[in-house]
Amino acid sequence: MTGPLIGVEGLTKTYRSRSRTVHALSGLDLAVPEGIVKGLLGPNGAGKTTVVKVLTTLITPDAGTARIDGVDVVAHPARIRRMIGASGQYAAVDENLTGTENLRMVGRLYHLGAATARRRAAELLEPFDLEEAGDRTVKGYSGGMRRRLDLAGALVIRPRVLFLDEPTTGLDPRSRIGLWDVIRSLVQDGTTVLLTTQYLEEADQLADEISVIDDRNVIAAGPPDELKTRLGGHRVVVVLQDGADAARASDVLARHGEGTPTFGEQGRELHIPVQEGPQALQRILADLDAQGVGLHDAGMRRPALDDVFLSLTGHTTAQAAGDEKASGNAVSATGGGQHR
Repeated sequence: MTGPLIGVEGLTKTYRSRSRTVHALSGLDLAVPEGIVKGLLGPNGAGKTTVVKVLTTLITPDAGTARIDGVDVVAHPARIRRMIGASGQYAAVDENLTGTENLRMVGRLYHLGAATARRRAAELLEPFDLEEAGDRTVKGYSGGMRRRLDLAGALVIRPRVLFLDEPTTGLDPRSRIGLWDVIRSLVQDGTTVLLTTQYLEEADQLADEISVIDDRNVIAAGPPDELKTRLGGHRVVVVLQDGADAARASDVLARHGEGTPTFGEQGRELHIPVQEGPQALQRILADLDAQGVGLHDAGMRRPALDDVFLSLTGHTTAQAAGDEKASGNAVSATGGGQHR
């Protein structure tokens, strides 16, 4: 095919109720090439999950077009469901069945023959490190095992496109890293992944390209390193002993940095872009000391993806957690007829 595997143009979606109207998307455009991980980042209510719901045929947009491999998701939802898989924040598995039985059930829901469903279930247990647990009921699985089983279920039909809506939310660091390895191997085998995540480290590790969504539209896009390079320079970061000193510390950073200081969590962390990083850090520390501002920590670093996110949206990642609570729950693997 020519052009992107996923193409979205002018996508608009509004949710209406008796009490209010929520504009979830406003003319959003998005392109995802084949064979990559595309990360969608954005603050609370930006529209990330709504995009995923449209592309997985769970909801219908008010205007615009969305196509996967040239197939219109609104006009031909059944064709779309045969080429996609989806895994959300919460593992959609039956805890009263074994891991193997869950995967066979998904295969039958996709109308695979009994023999094909059994074979596919057996094939998926090993790469997800579930071979030994395959004959155990899921109620005894850990959270990480349930999430891996849910992701395995999304791959029963070998989808061309895999939608992952915050797939590692709530997982411990070891389980999260293990799931990253699985996702990387899927992409190496040719799967295209659209990933929404609140973890900037996750996007930095996995995404070949990132689109930042804010105010219901894409406001920046590109590879992670390219987005970080756009900010340029160094950052001086200071952590105050007392949040009451924030105003004085902000004035000091503004005198020696570029632009207006930004605040991190709880108002005690401030950072600002600077020129001549080491010299600027020395001047800032001396000035803060002269002003009697006590510090827990101070340092200098190059821009991170978190800086990009904060610069573009004005929100920290902690403030951005919980996308689109007002407009509905995250995409469910069983929603709309077992799309997975």
